[in-house]
Amino acid sequence: MARFDRYVAGQFSWVDLMSPDPAASAAFYGSLLGWQHTATKDDTGGAYTMFELHGQPVAGMGTMPDELRAAGVPPSWSSYVTVENADAMAAKARDLGAELQTPVIDIVQAGELVGRMTVLADPEGARLSLWQPGRHPGAGVTNEPGTFGWNELCSKDVPGAKRFYADLFGWEFEPQGDDGYQEIRAGGRANGGILPWRPDMGDMPAFWSVYFAVEDCDAAVKQLQELGGALHMGPVDIDPGRFAVVSDDQGAIFNLMKIANPD
Repeated sequence: MARFDRYVAGQFSWVDLMSPDPAASAAFYGSLLGWQHTATKDDTGGAYTMFELHGQPVAGMGTMPDELRAAGVPPSWSSYVTVENADAMAAKARDLGAELQTPVIDIVQAGELVGRMTVLADPEGARLSLWQPGRHPGAGVTNEPGTFGWNELCSKDVPGAKRFYADLFGWEFEPQGDDGYQEIRAGGRANGGILPWRPDMGDMPAFWSVYFAVEDCDAAVKQLQELGGALHMGPVDIDPGRFAVVSDDQGAIFNLMKIANPD
């Protein structure tokens, strides 16, 4: 278990969902992970849902714009990395070959800066968000059941991904096992991983995925299916624990994991 009131630059600090049906998604994750939710609006009128567990913020949710839904864009989870200066890091990412998919924007509520953010696509096209905290540092707790415990990039160019993210965030990498998997380290902590693409994955683009910790992976998968979600792989045992690749009732893909040794 890890509790946070701040994150150092380069650490994953938040995850959120873009959903075409926020009410249905709130009910789904409330049942599956025990989340409570509160609807909020920023000073521009933009709606956002905050998910909490035991009084701590653990994730968020925005409404998918109608034009994206009409274009067939699937709902998805996004991962956020804390930065000290969103403008400088956005410019640096662009210089390193990333594409900025949104400008840096201020999130303001009741005249108070919540944070500044932008979304980038790395040189392989994997989307990742940058977060410069204002009053909201990120998740108040991670690595315990009902919270995110890992963020992982699936990459067809692991050496290129390592260069890009090392240059951008100063991440360090430690190989794990004999399949080329790379553990990401930032701020002295394990911070996620890079999974090399395999031919059996098919024509899958590079992407970042989120892992949510659960008490019992098999039981959580069964409950997810009863709630209308789908199982795509697993559950299977790996060194860090037992996990499954799943999607929610709207089609957003994520992972469930029973973490063997939470940190």
